[in-house]
Amino acid sequence: MKVFFDLFPILLFFGAYYGAKLAIAAPLCTWVAHTLNITSPEDVKNIPIYIATAVAIVASTVQVIWALIKWRKVEPMLLLSFALVAVFGGATLYFHSDTFIKWKPTALYWLFAIILFGAKTFQGRNLMKSMMGQNMELPEPIWTNLNMAWVVFFAAMGALNIWVFETFSQEAWVNFKVFGTLVLTLVFVVAQGLVLSRYLVEEPVKAGHSSVDPE
Repeated sequence: MKVFFDLFPILLFFGAYYGAKLAIAAPLCTWVAHTLNITSPEDVKNIPIYIATAVAIVASTVQVIWALIKWRKVEPMLLLSFALVAVFGGATLYFHSDTFIKWKPTALYWLFAIILFGAKTFQGRNLMKSMMGQNMELPEPIWTNLNMAWVVFFAAMGALNIWVFETFSQEAWVNFKVFGTLVLTLVFVVAQGLVLSRYLVEEPVKAGHSSVDPE
């Protein structure tokens, strides 16, 4: 359920983008073109990304409202993501340019990298240890390396996003945004888990219990 909640806006973004390309969506695209005063052929071709961007803004807003209702709080990362969607998405719709929404993932990744690096460098706080310290015990140098690994990962993902949208088509970028980033993140997390598995602390066997079932 939590995974679906986290992916809710991006899944709707993907569905809205490709849904707007269907012939049945032509009346909606015409209405959007009229509402946004879109007349140039280049802007008309971008209507699916404009629709998807508007859907993502609404979905992120619903996500924040749901978090407030259900948990009475909004996690900082969710709030940051919402703010960037609202700013970059709003600029996309206002200026009729998909460049802004394409830069949004890079801005988010690089902000994560800056936050992790800045907290450790200037405040002595290892945010990865704060988030994961209850689940495993690691030597302090390993926590430092883990924090830096995420800094490098986020910085690299931000740069990769720029390369993709500068090199390939809009449609290819949308596919990368939804599937490429998800796969790369999953691979990174799995690799990280394999490296850290040796440091997991096994719970001690309680007194009076044996690891071997009695006959």
